[in-house]
Amino acid sequence: MKDFKKKSVCTGSTPEECLEILIGLIGDNCTEQELCDVRKAYKIASEAHGGQLRLSGEPYIMHPLSVAVILASLGMDQASIIAAILHDTVEDTAMTHNEVKKEFGETIADLVDGVTKIGKVPLQTKEEQQAENVRKMLIAMSRDIRVIIIKLADRLHNMRTLMFKPEQRRREIARETSEIYAPIAHRLGIRAIKEELEDLSISYLDPVAYHEIEQSLENQSKTRNEFLSDIQDRIKERMESVVSGAHVSGRIKSVHGIYRKMYMQNKNFDQIYDIYAVRIIVDTVIDCYNCLGVIHDMFKPIPGRFKDYISTPKPNMYQSLHTTVLGKEGIPFEVQIRTWEMHHTAEYGIAAHWKYKLGINGTARFEERLAWIRQLLESQSDTENVEDIVSTIKTDLVPEEVFVFTPRGDVFALPSGATVIDFAYAIHSAVGNKMVGAKVDGRIVPLDYNVKTGEIVEIMTSSQQGKGPSRDWLNIVKTSQARSKIRQWFKKERREENIAEGKAQVEREFKRNFIRLSESEFNDFILKVAERQRCKDADEFYAAIGYGGISLMRLMPRIKDDYAKLNKSDAPIINIVPQKKTAKSKEGVIVEGIDNCLIKFSRCCNPLPGDDIIGFITRGHGVSIHTKKCTNVPEDISKAGEPDRWITAYWDTNVREDFKCTLQIFCLNRIGLLADVSSLLANMRIMINDISSRNTKDGRATIMVTVSVNGVEHLNSLVQKIDKIEGVLSIERSGI
Repeated sequence: MKDFKKKSVCTGSTPEECLEILIGLIGDNCTEQELCDVRKAYKIASEAHGGQLRLSGEPYIMHPLSVAVILASLGMDQASIIAAILHDTVEDTAMTHNEVKKEFGETIADLVDGVTKIGKVPLQTKEEQQAENVRKMLIAMSRDIRVIIIKLADRLHNMRTLMFKPEQRRREIARETSEIYAPIAHRLGIRAIKEELEDLSISYLDPVAYHEIEQSLENQSKTRNEFLSDIQDRIKERMESVVSGAHVSGRIKSVHGIYRKMYMQNKNFDQIYDIYAVRIIVDTVIDCYNCLGVIHDMFKPIPGRFKDYISTPKPNMYQSLHTTVLGKEGIPFEVQIRTWEMHHTAEYGIAAHWKYKLGINGTARFEERLAWIRQLLESQSDTENVEDIVSTIKTDLVPEEVFVFTPRGDVFALPSGATVIDFAYAIHSAVGNKMVGAKVDGRIVPLDYNVKTGEIVEIMTSSQQGKGPSRDWLNIVKTSQARSKIRQWFKKERREENIAEGKAQVEREFKRNFIRLSESEFNDFILKVAERQRCKDADEFYAAIGYGGISLMRLMPRIKDDYAKLNKSDAPIINIVPQKKTAKSKEGVIVEGIDNCLIKFSRCCNPLPGDDIIGFITRGHGVSIHTKKCTNVPEDISKAGEPDRWITAYWDTNVREDFKCTLQIFCLNRIGLLADVSSLLANMRIMINDISSRNTKDGRATIMVTVSVNGVEHLNSLVQKIDKIEGVLSIERSGI
């Protein structure tokens, strides 16, 4: 990675010097005409960006030139280099797509367009903006893979110069890089870019841990170099008599790789086995296995640490033999053995197709490496939630993978944490749809069992008519492929059931959010929501919610806003004349017009600071405080019996007291669930006043917990954290 970084950094202090560095990198592989086109692109981009400066103060044109240098270091073609130089012109200058097309042709214009972000589409949230940009990029990738390679180079240079951004923006960009761009670089097999993106991301997201690891590596640098040098010499000497021409080199694990093992697997620095690695590169596959025999003869192999990625390549087509052994000093180190062809693919991934013309053998293998892009787009096409595509990248493209076998010996790669249901759908959608159970290494396991590398999984199916997946599976599966196929089945086979399920969800959410409408108002209201989701009628909208194509939870904030506007325009105006005399009770509530009154919080709605409240004068018991959305508060107070007993009340802004609130948590039953909830509350220093759980026959459980919180914001923060606990389906606030 250090060699790539050194070669791919534009060391010129002026744009002209940087251009000459670029020409020097690509000169041997380009014709005179192609070099002229590169210079022409530079001239056009330089004029278009004229006067623009980066936050660092340097001319903006230095950025596209630096991106082009990174691509040249990867060995990309002239079209990619020109597109990189022009990649910000359409987005940030007056230049148009048609002008690029006129000057350089349709191919380069399309590459520039694929890299250009969506900026003029009205979207509700930052997450939707991000998701739409990623989707556009993936669609462009499916047509021309060079789009994403240019985008990765663009992101890499932005990360290298991220220190000039404000701190909050640095963290946002670093998180997006680690969650989206690094996984894509991993799946494309471009190791050098992937590792540098990860290291740069973690340096901004957790600078303390990053510098601790860096310091640990620095402290051991002398010992490490001596150790690796000695090991390399011994291996070279032994290999000469067995395999001719073997190239032996040393490698240090990336900071991010060490970070993941230390902080994700709770290990200390000394427990990371593969910080040190020796790489052996040979000419043929048979030489790889001969070298493996020699290594295991020279050093003691550590059991369970051998991986054969030659016979079972990773999804990004990475191939190599990995084994971890112990030297005489008792220090474990990893040995990677591969051919030169495998090495080029491991270092440059998809870019090896252009750099070496041998990294990918034929069109079929090239198409196989890009199949995951189409799978991502297909899985996302069945849902209206554009943000699903981002969550899919976070789960399906993670570096950690497991390799699982069928009883016939076929191997399937799945993301770490995948279940037997994910495995069934990876085999075929028909297998997943007919699945009734699974065996792992001959023993029956539950459907939420997480498969592990090397296990033999047998899927048990049923040919019974009408048998199909359960809706609960959508909460169990980890891969977008499985989730998409389950949704497709429900969409096709269970329309009436989907409509009923969707309608029940809508009614439940409306009730939970105190949305009350007459039947005619309800139908008109739902129809407007359905049309906004591009559904032709309410039934289609309900069906989409039922099979999971539309996320009702995502729509609820907009629905509540629409309902509030409807109420504001339709509700009769009630003039409550405020009286000057106000008094604050010790409970932190101000009641207008009454001094030193007794305050009681209604148990039917348990009002909290932050809720809109109203008071009801009770006979002999002071004022009872309700939320305005409480079922016991009339919709039209002026038409209620004894309207004078309803009185204006609001929270004192300085209230700092704790209030009791009861939460009803619906979840999938599992061992340790109640303990996880209790631990979370304890870690948040929230008092538990009462807690109980009840199991149901369908494998679910309900937890009732009464806690002390200081307001609605505190409660919302708690609910968000509980919602992330494994197995939690929904959370409702209830009275006690």
